[in-house]
Amino acid sequence: MKKVYATAAEALEGLLHDGMIIAAGGFGLCGIPELLIAAIRDAGTRDLTVASNNCGVDDFGLGILLQTRQIRKMISSYVGENAEFMRQYLSGELELEFNPQGTLAERMRAGGSGIPGFYTKTGVGTVIAEGKEVKNFDGQDYILERGIVADLSIVKAWKADDTGNLVFRKTARNFNPPAAMCGKVCVAEVEEIVPRGSLDPDGIHLPGIYVHRIVQGQHEKRIEQRTVRKRETA
Repeated sequence: MKKVYATAAEALEGLLHDGMIIAAGGFGLCGIPELLIAAIRDAGTRDLTVASNNCGVDDFGLGILLQTRQIRKMISSYVGENAEFMRQYLSGELELEFNPQGTLAERMRAGGSGIPGFYTKTGVGTVIAEGKEVKNFDGQDYILERGIVADLSIVKAWKADDTGNLVFRKTARNFNPPAAMCGKVCVAEVEEIVPRGSLDPDGIHLPGIYVHRIVQGQHEKRIEQRTVRKRETA
């Protein structure tokens, strides 16, 4: 099965349609599948529901899909750093489903593991619990959360082999593995494709069984916020 594609557009060919659900890896501006996001923008796919920890910034990451009004709903845990997101949400143009961060990660992992739902104590007694089933275990209330199964997963990894085994670098591992797991089809963009057999089996973070297509490319690697210490003078 051929998994390696020449461009992000080719890797997404035949997978995109209006109204689809997309799970996207990334945390802040780290580990964002920027090439695939740009290809989705260029394809013009609309009315998207996107499950991702956050929505990039105004001119980078998922934020560029907000600029073109291609996202209808976000399932997220953090929505700061993006003025256009705030504007669209407050004006009623964008639907938002807030999830606690751990709950969102587990919803993705559960969906990818064939688990339709799970109970968690996080969010009990808050607006997060509104409309959800509550069950008592050992005297404690828990709310039912549904696993996420996306039409498409887009993720960013450091290295891959041609079978789709992925290695993520440091913090870029973040939401990428659970996001990759929960998609019916997963497309990964990587910095480097290495020969089959060259990856240490114990160092593979996501097995190739979850990954259907791969594209190699160059990445911007922005820093979301830079804090420096003032120079001390004698």
